[in-house]
Amino acid sequence: MLLKNRSKNQLSFCKSWWTALAMVLSLLTFLFVIQVENANAQAVCLPLPRLLTTMPMGGAAGSDVEILVTGEHVDNATSLLFSSPDLVAKPKVDGNGNVEPSRFTVTIAKECKPGLYEARLGSPLGVSSSRMFSVDSLQELTQTTPNTMLASAMAIQVNTITNSIATAKSVDYYFFEAIKGHRYIIHCSSRGIDSKLEPVVIIGDSEGRDIMVERRGDVLDYVATVDGKHVIKVHELTFKGGPAYFYRLSLQEIALNATLPQFASTKTVSSFSWPPVGLASQALRVESEPNNNAAVAEKIELPCDLSGAFFPAADVDSFEFTASKGETWWVEIASERLGRPTDPSILVQHVGGEPGKDVLTDVAEFSDIASPVKPSTNGYAYDGPPYDGGSTDILGKLEIKQDGVHRLQLTDLFGGTRNDARNIYRLIIRKAMPDFALAAWGLHMELRNGDRNALSKPLALRAGATVALEVVALRRDGFEGEIELRLDGLPDGVTAQGLKIPSGSSRGMMLITAHPEAPTCLVNLTFAGSSVIDQAPTIRPVHMAEMAWPIPDAWNDVPSPRLVGSIPLSVTSIESAPLSIAMKDASVIEATVGGKLTIPLIQTKRCEFSGTVLQMKAFGDGFDRIPPFNLSLDSANSEAIIDLAALKTTPGEYRFAFYGGAVAKYRLKPDSAPQDTVEIVVSEPITIRVKPVETK
Repeated sequence: MLLKNRSKNQLSFCKSWWTALAMVLSLLTFLFVIQVENANAQAVCLPLPRLLTTMPMGGAAGSDVEILVTGEHVDNATSLLFSSPDLVAKPKVDGNGNVEPSRFTVTIAKECKPGLYEARLGSPLGVSSSRMFSVDSLQELTQTTPNTMLASAMAIQVNTITNSIATAKSVDYYFFEAIKGHRYIIHCSSRGIDSKLEPVVIIGDSEGRDIMVERRGDVLDYVATVDGKHVIKVHELTFKGGPAYFYRLSLQEIALNATLPQFASTKTVSSFSWPPVGLASQALRVESEPNNNAAVAEKIELPCDLSGAFFPAADVDSFEFTASKGETWWVEIASERLGRPTDPSILVQHVGGEPGKDVLTDVAEFSDIASPVKPSTNGYAYDGPPYDGGSTDILGKLEIKQDGVHRLQLTDLFGGTRNDARNIYRLIIRKAMPDFALAAWGLHMELRNGDRNALSKPLALRAGATVALEVVALRRDGFEGEIELRLDGLPDGVTAQGLKIPSGSSRGMMLITAHPEAPTCLVNLTFAGSSVIDQAPTIRPVHMAEMAWPIPDAWNDVPSPRLVGSIPLSVTSIESAPLSIAMKDASVIEATVGGKLTIPLIQTKRCEFSGTVLQMKAFGDGFDRIPPFNLSLDSANSEAIIDLAALKTTPGEYRFAFYGGAVAKYRLKPDSAPQDTVEIVVSEPITIRVKPVETK
């Protein structure tokens, strides 16, 4: 009886527990729905055009390819533009002469070189973000019918490329006829062409039984042991799928003694700092194996420039050189910046003692290249840009403290399980060659508490808008000079002013303004920074970066930043900026050291806003230390008062700007309901000239 009552009580408790759990889950679901609705009700950033997919994702040189595009805010797009004149797209027309929406015919010139090219849509809102389009010499196929079962495997030929989209919660099957003793390379191009796919590639026998599996990379190198049918299986690592998980599956036969081919891939943001200017395309020497320990350390002379590989797994490359006390050298390694998943580490030791009885003294240890500015972390609130200009590569200063032999050991920190001959590196040891490299991206800032957006921001300007590009500098070999920024190729009605990177600093801004009467246009820009090194004027290009995919909330997706090769700018006249802020008088304002400066501002409001006050901050030339101030959205005029004494501003000319986050009542269409849209508002640049105090 007691047992029965106990069981009954337990059952009652379980029912109560499940009821309580159900209520909690219902409440959480309700709160989640509310949060989602609120998130949908308040967008981050005004709509900007973004190209998301093309299908197929490439074509063969000398062919015409019909492609279907999808995008975001690209309604009524009429043109598809490429970064090379060897690719020309025209809207597809049906039999009645009507343009088919989102379809283009791309003509690829016969002389077009294999590789990756940027494709962008031209839309009423302007030029879109880019998507990579591949050109190759192999025959192109497109998967069009379901192939998620062995029985429905798609037949492919050797030396072809198949364009496909991964199927969610499933596996894509292909088969081909292999010849015993022949070598086949199966490559699944995905992340390197902007796909979200983390591929798992498997080759199996005729029954689909696994022979070789690759879960950490994208290439299978297979020599057939039997003649006949072989199966290739592809799926996403966590079995995700859909239009964003596209891939190009290439099947090639190569000679048994041939080196593994290199496959074209997008460049990481970190690669903007490689190579150093003037570096030869090929290293002067190649490492000589075996050199895995002190007994067989390879002898080198400084300066040196050599190439090698972290291969096989757990490889340690040892080098020895002679140097004198007081010498200073700079050590640089490129591997991650060459597109390899590596993390180089260097230990330099002085070798003393008697022959055969080495006494080792640590001299220096080198690891990662720090990012020029602190990138965003996984913290709750936004705390930096979602771009990382640093690298797992190496750039460091080596100071020799004793005469004699020194031993350098080079390893891949996590290379114990990486057994890939493509994990190459370039080692340079040189005397100081001061220089700098530059990268830029659309300004990101915390627009509301907890924002984790990472959005591509193409230079699609609305009339009256000022947009800011954040520019970072990697300083090489002790260079500390200031860097001026410049944009060339601007169209009528558009101006740009660079907020220079001060001496010893790593961050600047480029402000681009489309004036209210700027005409519709599309141009390509040239972006550069200049300085003086060893009394010689020096100009270096600015490499632009953008997100491969728009990420509204980085809690749910991982941002994928990369470099882009071109910098197109467009102006649209169908919409204007919600708010423009400028000085009443565009001339230079003069002030005196230690005084207070009043800057009269005029704001032009073109839509309604949530709230009546906009809090403004400043950036540029050290003026980011100005305390935040409020700007009234109910007035056309306001003032910013700057205490030059508090800033300890010295005589000279300075350029800066104000910025803040505003919630605009934006209408996606004229007849639609207004939507709260959080937008970065940037003022036009302000220039002041500070004079010394006059003395009698």
